[in-house]
Amino acid sequence: MTHRIVIVGGGAGGLELATRLGRTLGKRGQAKIVLVDANLTHIWKPLLHEVAAGSLNSSEDELNYVAQAKWNHFEFQLGRMSGLSRQDKRIRLAATLDEGGIALLPERELSYDSLVLAVGSTTNDFGTPGAAENCLFLDTRAQAERFHRQLLNHYLRAHATLNQGTEQINVAIVGAGATGVELAAELHHAAHELAAYGLDSIQPENMRITLIEAGPRVLPALPARISQAVHRRLEKLGVTVLTNAAVSEVTTEHLQTRSGQLIPASLKVWAAGIRAPAFLESLDGLESNRINQLHVRPTLQTTRDDDIFAFGDCAACPQPGTDERNVPPRAQAAHQQASLLAKSFKQKFAGQALPTYLYRDYGSLISLSHFSTIGNLMGNLMGNVKLEGWLARMFYISLYRMHQIALYGIVRTLLLMLSDHIGRSTEPRLKLH
Repeated sequence: MTHRIVIVGGGAGGLELATRLGRTLGKRGQAKIVLVDANLTHIWKPLLHEVAAGSLNSSEDELNYVAQAKWNHFEFQLGRMSGLSRQDKRIRLAATLDEGGIALLPERELSYDSLVLAVGSTTNDFGTPGAAENCLFLDTRAQAERFHRQLLNHYLRAHATLNQGTEQINVAIVGAGATGVELAAELHHAAHELAAYGLDSIQPENMRITLIEAGPRVLPALPARISQAVHRRLEKLGVTVLTNAAVSEVTTEHLQTRSGQLIPASLKVWAAGIRAPAFLESLDGLESNRINQLHVRPTLQTTRDDDIFAFGDCAACPQPGTDERNVPPRAQAAHQQASLLAKSFKQKFAGQALPTYLYRDYGSLISLSHFSTIGNLMGNLMGNVKLEGWLARMFYISLYRMHQIALYGIVRTLLLMLSDHIGRSTEPRLKLH
Protein backbone atom coordinates (compact mmCIF):
# COMPACT_ATOMS: atom_id res chain seq x y z
CA MET A 1 0.00 0.00 0.00
CA THR A 2 1.30 3.48 -0.91
CA HIS A 3 2.85 5.36 2.02
CA ARG A 4 0.62 8.29 2.99
CA ILE A 5 2.34 11.52 4.13
CA VAL A 6 -0.05 14.10 5.58
CA ILE A 7 1.30 17.65 5.99
CA VAL A 8 -0.80 19.95 8.18
CA GLY A 9 -0.24 23.65 7.52
CA GLY A 10 0.20 25.37 4.17
CA GLY A 11 2.50 28.16 5.26
CA ALA A 12 5.85 28.75 3.61
CA GLY A 13 7.44 25.61 5.08
CA GLY A 14 4.50 23.23 4.73
CA LEU A 15 3.70 24.31 1.19
CA GLU A 16 7.34 24.07 0.09
CA LEU A 17 7.58 20.57 1.57
CA ALA A 18 4.35 19.38 -0.09
CA THR A 19 5.54 20.78 -3.42
CA ARG A 20 8.99 19.17 -3.17
CA LEU A 21 7.60 15.78 -2.11
CA GLY A 22 4.88 15.94 -4.75
CA ARG A 23 7.40 16.58 -7.52
CA THR A 24 9.50 13.60 -6.42
CA LEU A 25 7.75 10.90 -4.38
CA GLY A 26 4.24 11.84 -5.48
CA LYS A 27 5.04 12.02 -9.18
CA ARG A 28 6.80 8.62 -9.06
CA GLY A 29 3.97 7.00 -7.11
CA GLN A 30 6.26 6.23 -4.16
CA ALA A 31 4.03 8.10 -1.70
CA LYS A 32 0.66 9.82 -1.45
CA ILE A 33 1.18 13.44 -0.34
CA VAL A 34 -1.73 15.27 1.31
CA LEU A 35 -1.60 18.92 2.34
CA VAL A 36 -4.18 20.21 4.84
CA ASP A 37 -4.92 23.88 5.45
CA ALA A 38 -7.85 25.92 6.75
CA ASN A 39 -7.66 28.33 3.80
CA LEU A 40 -7.90 27.91 0.05
CA THR A 41 -5.03 30.28 -0.72
CA HIS A 42 -1.52 31.01 0.52
CA ILE A 43 0.32 34.29 0.90
CA TRP A 44 3.86 34.57 2.21
CA LYS A 45 3.56 35.64 5.85
CA PRO A 46 6.46 38.16 5.79
CA LEU A 47 4.36 40.17 3.31
CA LEU A 48 1.38 40.65 5.64
CA HIS A 49 2.60 44.03 6.87
CA GLU A 50 2.44 45.24 3.26
CA VAL A 51 -1.12 43.90 2.95
CA ALA A 52 -2.04 45.77 6.13
CA ALA A 53 -0.65 49.05 4.82
CA GLY A 54 -2.16 48.55 1.36
CA SER A 55 1.21 48.39 -0.43
CA LEU A 56 0.41 44.86 -1.61
CA ASN A 57 -2.84 43.62 -3.11
CA SER A 58 -3.13 40.18 -1.56
CA SER A 59 -5.49 38.87 -4.23
CA GLU A 60 -2.74 39.33 -6.82
CA ASP A 61 0.04 37.63 -4.83
CA GLU A 62 -1.93 34.70 -3.44
CA LEU A 63 -1.36 31.07 -4.43
CA ASN A 64 -4.28 28.67 -4.80
CA TYR A 65 -3.68 25.36 -3.01
CA VAL A 66 -5.97 23.37 -5.31
CA ALA A 67 -4.11 24.51 -8.42
CA GLN A 68 -0.69 24.04 -6.78
CA ALA A 69 -1.67 20.49 -5.83
CA LYS A 70 -2.72 19.67 -9.39
CA TRP A 71 0.50 21.05 -10.86
CA ASN A 72 2.77 19.30 -8.34
CA HIS A 73 1.26 15.84 -7.81
CA PHE A 74 -0.13 16.17 -4.30
CA GLU A 75 -3.64 16.32 -2.84
CA PHE A 76 -5.14 19.28 -1.00
CA GLN A 77 -7.72 18.98 1.78
CA LEU A 78 -9.51 22.02 3.19
CA GLY A 79 -9.80 21.85 6.97
CA ARG A 80 -8.43 22.84 10.37
CA MET A 81 -6.81 20.14 12.50
CA SER A 82 -8.52 19.70 15.87
CA GLY A 83 -7.29 16.37 17.19
CA LEU A 84 -5.04 13.34 16.83
CA SER A 85 -5.18 9.60 17.50
CA ARG A 86 -1.63 8.30 17.45
CA GLN A 87 -2.77 4.72 18.03
CA ASP A 88 -5.07 4.74 14.97
CA LYS A 89 -2.74 7.08 13.03
CA ARG A 90 -5.56 9.46 12.19
CA ILE A 91 -6.03 13.22 12.50
CA ARG A 92 -9.37 14.90 13.09
CA LEU A 93 -10.45 17.97 11.12
CA ALA A 94 -13.04 20.36 12.54
CA ALA A 95 -16.14 21.22 10.53
CA THR A 96 -15.60 24.03 8.02
CA LEU A 97 -18.28 26.74 8.07
CA ASP A 98 -19.18 29.26 5.38
CA GLU A 99 -19.69 33.01 5.95
CA GLY A 100 -23.23 32.38 7.24
CA GLY A 101 -22.14 29.79 9.79
CA ILE A 102 -23.52 26.86 7.77
CA ALA A 103 -21.39 23.72 7.60
CA LEU A 104 -19.52 23.61 4.30
CA LEU A 105 -17.54 20.49 5.21
CA PRO A 106 -18.40 18.15 8.12
CA GLU A 107 -16.00 17.10 10.84
CA ARG A 108 -13.94 14.24 9.45
CA GLU A 109 -10.78 12.19 9.90
CA LEU A 110 -7.75 11.55 7.69
CA SER A 111 -5.37 8.62 8.03
CA TYR A 112 -1.60 8.89 7.76
CA ASP A 113 1.53 6.78 7.77
CA SER A 114 3.77 9.79 8.39
CA LEU A 115 2.44 13.06 9.79
CA VAL A 116 4.19 16.43 9.44
CA LEU A 117 2.94 19.38 11.52
CA ALA A 118 3.80 22.80 10.10
CA VAL A 119 1.00 24.89 11.60
CA GLY A 120 3.13 27.95 12.30
CA SER A 121 2.47 30.34 15.14
CA THR A 122 0.18 33.12 16.27
CA THR A 123 0.91 36.36 18.10
CA ASN A 124 1.33 36.06 21.86
CA ASP A 125 -0.36 38.86 23.80
CA PHE A 126 0.95 37.36 27.11
CA GLY A 127 -2.50 37.76 28.65
CA THR A 128 -2.22 41.56 28.70
CA PRO A 129 -5.59 42.99 29.81
CA GLY A 130 -7.53 44.41 26.86
CA ALA A 131 -5.04 43.31 24.19
CA ALA A 132 -7.20 40.61 22.60
CA GLU A 133 -10.28 42.85 22.58
CA ASN A 134 -8.73 46.11 21.40
CA CYS A 135 -5.70 45.20 19.27
CA LEU A 136 -5.44 43.90 15.75
CA PHE A 137 -3.05 41.07 14.95
CA LEU A 138 -1.22 40.24 11.72
CA ASP A 139 -1.17 36.45 11.76
CA THR A 140 -3.39 35.91 8.72
CA ARG A 141 -4.33 37.58 5.48
CA ALA A 142 -7.84 38.25 6.83
CA GLN A 143 -6.41 40.11 9.84
CA ALA A 144 -4.07 42.18 7.66
CA GLU A 145 -6.95 43.10 5.34
CA ARG A 146 -9.09 44.05 8.32
CA PHE A 147 -6.40 46.48 9.48
CA HIS A 148 -6.18 47.97 5.99
CA ARG A 149 -9.94 48.51 5.85
CA GLN A 150 -9.93 50.26 9.22
CA LEU A 151 -7.01 52.47 8.16
CA LEU A 152 -8.72 53.39 4.90
CA ASN A 153 -12.01 54.07 6.69
CA HIS A 154 -10.25 56.64 8.89
CA TYR A 155 -9.06 58.46 5.80
CA LEU A 156 -12.40 58.28 4.02
CA ARG A 157 -14.27 59.66 7.05
CA ALA A 158 -11.77 62.50 7.39
CA HIS A 159 -11.97 63.22 3.67
CA ALA A 160 -15.77 63.44 3.83
CA THR A 161 -15.66 66.12 6.55
CA LEU A 162 -13.63 68.45 4.26
CA ASN A 163 -11.44 69.56 7.17
CA GLN A 164 -8.45 69.97 4.90
CA GLY A 165 -5.26 68.76 6.56
CA THR A 166 -6.53 69.12 10.12
CA GLU A 167 -7.46 65.54 11.05
CA GLN A 168 -5.11 63.25 12.95
CA ILE A 169 -4.77 59.51 13.33
CA ASN A 170 -2.80 57.77 16.08
CA VAL A 171 -1.39 54.30 15.39
CA ALA A 172 0.35 52.25 18.08
CA ILE A 173 2.36 49.12 17.29
CA VAL A 174 3.34 46.86 20.19
CA GLY A 175 6.51 44.93 19.47
CA ALA A 176 9.59 46.20 17.63
CA GLY A 177 10.57 42.95 15.97
CA ALA A 178 10.70 42.66 12.20
CA THR A 179 6.90 42.83 11.76
CA GLY A 180 6.45 45.90 13.95
CA VAL A 181 9.38 47.79 12.47
CA GLU A 182 8.45 47.06 8.86
CA LEU A 183 4.79 47.90 9.47
CA ALA A 184 5.73 51.27 10.98
CA ALA A 185 7.79 52.21 7.91
CA GLU A 186 5.16 50.89 5.51
CA LEU A 187 2.44 52.95 7.21
CA HIS A 188 4.57 56.08 6.93
CA HIS A 189 4.87 55.39 3.20
CA ALA A 190 1.11 54.74 2.97
CA ALA A 191 0.38 58.12 4.58
CA HIS A 192 2.29 59.89 1.79
CA GLU A 193 0.60 57.83 -0.92
CA LEU A 194 -2.91 58.40 0.45
CA ALA A 195 -2.31 62.15 0.55
CA ALA A 196 -0.97 62.03 -3.03
CA TYR A 197 -4.21 60.36 -4.16
CA GLY A 198 -6.25 63.23 -2.72
CA LEU A 199 -7.12 61.84 0.71
CA ASP A 200 -5.25 64.73 2.26
CA SER A 201 -7.53 65.62 5.16
CA ILE A 202 -4.96 63.64 7.14
CA GLN A 203 -1.53 64.94 6.18
CA PRO A 204 1.43 62.51 6.41
CA GLU A 205 2.80 64.33 9.47
CA ASN A 206 -0.59 63.88 11.16
CA MET A 207 -0.38 60.10 11.11
CA ARG A 208 1.27 59.65 14.50
CA ILE A 209 2.97 56.24 14.62
CA THR A 210 4.29 54.96 17.94
CA LEU A 211 6.39 51.78 18.09
CA ILE A 212 6.52 50.26 21.57
CA GLU A 213 9.13 47.71 22.66
CA ALA A 214 9.39 46.10 26.11
CA GLY A 215 13.10 45.41 25.67
CA PRO A 216 16.03 47.83 25.57
CA ARG A 217 16.21 48.12 21.74
CA VAL A 218 14.32 47.50 18.54
CA LEU A 219 14.97 44.26 16.63
CA PRO A 220 16.38 42.47 19.69
CA ALA A 221 17.15 39.32 17.67
CA LEU A 222 19.50 41.19 15.32
CA PRO A 223 23.00 42.59 15.94
CA ALA A 224 23.09 45.85 17.90
CA ARG A 225 24.59 47.84 15.01
CA ILE A 226 21.61 46.88 12.79
CA SER A 227 19.18 47.73 15.58
CA GLN A 228 20.74 51.14 16.12
CA ALA A 229 20.72 51.98 12.41
CA VAL A 230 17.05 51.02 12.09
CA HIS A 231 16.15 52.99 15.22
CA ARG A 232 17.76 56.13 13.84
CA ARG A 233 16.07 55.69 10.48
CA LEU A 234 12.63 55.23 12.05
CA GLU A 235 12.98 58.39 14.10
CA LYS A 236 14.10 60.28 11.00
CA LEU A 237 10.85 59.14 9.35
CA GLY A 238 8.90 60.61 12.25
CA VAL A 239 8.07 57.36 14.04
CA THR A 240 8.08 57.64 17.84
CA VAL A 241 10.10 54.71 19.21
CA LEU A 242 9.65 53.75 22.86
CA THR A 243 11.97 51.11 24.35
CA ASN A 244 11.90 49.60 27.85
CA ALA A 245 8.15 50.23 27.69
CA ALA A 246 6.16 47.09 28.51
CA VAL A 247 2.43 47.48 27.87
CA SER A 248 0.32 46.64 30.92
CA GLU A 249 -3.19 47.40 29.63
CA VAL A 250 -5.00 48.24 26.41
CA THR A 251 -8.30 50.14 26.17
CA THR A 252 -10.35 51.39 23.25
CA GLU A 253 -8.65 54.81 23.42
CA HIS A 254 -5.08 54.18 24.55
CA LEU A 255 -2.35 51.84 25.76
CA GLN A 256 -0.77 52.08 29.19
CA THR A 257 2.78 51.05 30.03
CA ARG A 258 3.96 49.65 33.34
CA SER A 259 5.53 53.01 34.13
CA GLY A 260 2.08 54.64 33.84
CA GLN A 261 2.58 56.34 30.46
CA LEU A 262 -0.59 56.65 28.38
CA ILE A 263 -0.29 56.35 24.61
CA PRO A 264 -3.40 57.45 22.69
CA ALA A 265 -4.25 55.29 19.69
CA SER A 266 -7.30 54.69 17.55
CA LEU A 267 -5.56 51.88 15.66
CA LYS A 268 -3.60 49.38 17.73
CA VAL A 269 -1.53 46.46 16.43
CA TRP A 270 0.00 43.77 18.66
CA ALA A 271 3.11 42.31 17.03
CA ALA A 272 5.07 41.13 20.09
CA GLY A 273 5.92 37.51 20.75
CA ILE A 274 4.69 34.22 19.31
CA ARG A 275 3.08 31.01 20.46
CA ALA A 276 2.09 27.86 18.62
CA PRO A 277 -1.63 27.03 18.18
CA ALA A 278 -3.35 26.00 21.40
CA PHE A 279 -4.45 22.55 20.17
CA LEU A 280 -0.80 21.40 20.19
CA GLU A 281 -0.60 21.77 23.98
CA SER A 282 -2.37 18.48 24.68
CA LEU A 283 -2.11 16.60 21.40
CA ASP A 284 -2.45 12.94 22.38
CA GLY A 285 0.57 12.91 24.67
CA LEU A 286 3.08 14.70 22.45
CA GLU A 287 5.60 16.75 24.42
CA SER A 288 5.16 20.54 24.21
CA ASN A 289 6.62 23.63 25.91
CA ARG A 290 5.02 26.65 27.58
CA ILE A 291 4.20 28.33 24.26
CA ASN A 292 2.67 25.13 22.84
CA GLN A 293 5.58 24.25 20.54
CA LEU A 294 6.17 20.52 20.05
CA HIS A 295 9.56 19.26 21.20
CA VAL A 296 11.45 17.61 18.36
CA ARG A 297 14.79 15.87 17.96
CA PRO A 298 17.43 17.06 15.47
CA THR A 299 15.78 14.76 12.89
CA LEU A 300 12.61 16.90 13.36
CA GLN A 301 10.76 13.83 14.67
CA THR A 302 8.68 14.54 17.77
CA THR A 303 10.25 13.22 20.97
CA ARG A 304 7.48 10.68 21.61
CA ASP A 305 6.52 9.47 18.13
CA ASP A 306 8.91 8.60 15.30
CA ASP A 307 6.13 8.88 12.69
CA ILE A 308 5.19 12.45 13.58
CA PHE A 309 7.42 15.33 12.51
CA ALA A 310 7.12 19.03 13.31
CA PHE A 311 9.00 22.03 11.97
CA GLY A 312 8.87 25.77 11.62
CA ASP A 313 7.42 28.04 14.30
CA CYS A 314 5.35 25.25 15.89
CA ALA A 315 8.45 23.16 16.73
CA ALA A 316 10.93 23.53 19.58
CA CYS A 317 14.04 22.29 17.80
CA PRO A 318 17.33 22.20 19.75
CA GLN A 319 20.19 24.28 18.43
CA PRO A 320 23.50 22.53 19.30
CA GLY A 321 26.16 24.58 21.03
CA THR A 322 23.84 27.37 22.23
CA ASP A 323 23.17 26.47 25.87
CA GLU A 324 19.99 24.56 24.97
CA ARG A 325 18.43 27.42 23.00
CA ASN A 326 16.02 26.43 20.25
CA VAL A 327 16.16 27.30 16.57
CA PRO A 328 14.67 30.80 16.18
CA PRO A 329 11.18 31.07 14.61
CA ARG A 330 12.29 32.58 11.32
CA ALA A 331 11.34 32.05 7.68
CA GLN A 332 14.84 30.91 6.75
CA ALA A 333 14.70 28.18 9.42
CA ALA A 334 11.38 26.84 8.07
CA HIS A 335 12.79 26.85 4.53
CA GLN A 336 15.91 24.95 5.63
CA GLN A 337 13.84 22.43 7.57
CA ALA A 338 11.47 21.85 4.63
CA SER A 339 14.50 21.11 2.44
CA LEU A 340 15.86 18.69 5.05
CA LEU A 341 12.54 16.83 5.39
CA ALA A 342 12.28 16.45 1.62
CA LYS A 343 15.60 14.58 1.80
CA SER A 344 14.56 12.74 4.97
CA PHE A 345 11.60 10.98 3.36
CA LYS A 346 13.69 9.90 0.37
CA GLN A 347 16.28 8.40 2.73
CA LYS A 348 13.58 6.84 4.89
CA PHE A 349 12.11 5.00 1.91
CA ALA A 350 15.61 3.89 0.92
CA GLY A 351 16.13 2.39 4.39
CA GLN A 352 18.79 4.93 5.35
CA ALA A 353 19.21 6.87 8.59
CA LEU A 354 17.48 10.24 8.74
CA PRO A 355 19.66 13.35 8.46
CA THR A 356 19.80 15.82 11.33
CA TYR A 357 19.07 19.52 11.17
CA LEU A 358 21.66 22.19 11.93
CA TYR A 359 20.43 25.77 11.76
CA ARG A 360 22.48 28.10 9.57
CA ASP A 361 21.96 31.82 10.05
CA TYR A 362 22.47 33.62 6.76
CA GLY A 363 21.67 37.01 8.25
CA SER A 364 18.63 39.26 8.35
CA LEU A 365 17.26 42.08 6.24
CA ILE A 366 14.71 44.66 7.36
CA SER A 367 12.72 46.63 4.81
CA LEU A 368 11.78 50.19 5.76
CA SER A 369 9.38 50.41 2.82
CA HIS A 370 10.71 52.60 -0.04
CA PHE A 371 12.89 54.59 2.34
CA SER A 372 15.64 52.08 3.06
CA THR A 373 16.57 48.45 3.62
CA ILE A 374 19.07 47.55 6.35
CA GLY A 375 20.52 44.23 7.42
CA ASN A 376 23.42 41.84 7.53
CA LEU A 377 24.47 38.83 5.51
CA MET A 378 26.47 36.00 7.00
CA GLY A 379 28.55 33.33 5.29
CA ASN A 380 31.77 31.37 5.50
CA LEU A 381 33.56 33.56 2.95
CA MET A 382 32.22 37.03 3.75
CA GLY A 383 31.76 36.79 7.51
CA ASN A 384 29.16 39.21 8.88
CA VAL A 385 28.60 42.06 6.41
CA LYS A 386 26.26 44.99 7.01
CA LEU A 387 24.17 46.06 4.03
CA GLU A 388 22.07 49.16 3.51
CA GLY A 389 20.30 50.88 0.64
CA TRP A 390 19.78 49.60 -2.89
CA LEU A 391 21.90 46.45 -2.59
CA ALA A 392 20.17 45.44 0.64
CA ARG A 393 16.80 46.04 -1.04
CA MET A 394 17.73 43.71 -3.91
CA PHE A 395 18.72 40.96 -1.47
CA TYR A 396 15.47 41.51 0.47
CA ILE A 397 13.35 41.14 -2.68
CA SER A 398 15.33 38.04 -3.66
CA LEU A 399 14.12 36.24 -0.50
CA TYR A 400 10.55 36.30 -1.78
CA ARG A 401 11.65 35.36 -5.28
CA MET A 402 13.48 32.32 -3.86
CA HIS A 403 10.25 31.29 -2.13
CA GLN A 404 8.41 31.64 -5.45
CA ILE A 405 11.06 29.60 -7.28
CA ALA A 406 10.63 26.79 -4.73
CA LEU A 407 6.90 26.77 -5.45
CA TYR A 408 6.64 27.67 -9.14
CA GLY A 409 10.02 26.95 -10.68
CA ILE A 410 12.30 29.43 -12.43
CA VAL A 411 10.32 29.99 -15.64
CA ARG A 412 7.00 30.78 -13.95
CA THR A 413 8.72 32.99 -11.39
CA LEU A 414 10.31 35.02 -14.19
CA LEU A 415 6.88 35.43 -15.77
CA LEU A 416 5.47 36.56 -12.42
CA MET A 417 8.27 39.12 -12.10
CA LEU A 418 7.39 40.45 -15.57
CA SER A 419 3.72 40.61 -14.64
CA ASP A 420 4.55 42.52 -11.44
CA HIS A 421 6.63 45.01 -13.42
CA ILE A 422 3.80 45.63 -15.90
CA GLY A 423 1.23 45.89 -13.12
CA ARG A 424 3.13 48.65 -11.35
CA SER A 425 2.61 50.94 -14.37
CA THR A 426 -1.12 50.25 -14.75
CA GLU A 427 -2.40 50.09 -11.15
CA PRO A 428 -2.47 52.47 -8.15
CA ARG A 429 0.66 52.33 -6.00
CA LEU A 430 -1.57 51.68 -2.98
CA LYS A 431 -4.68 49.56 -2.59
CA LEU A 432 -7.56 52.04 -2.22
CA HIS A 433 -10.42 49.69 -1.40
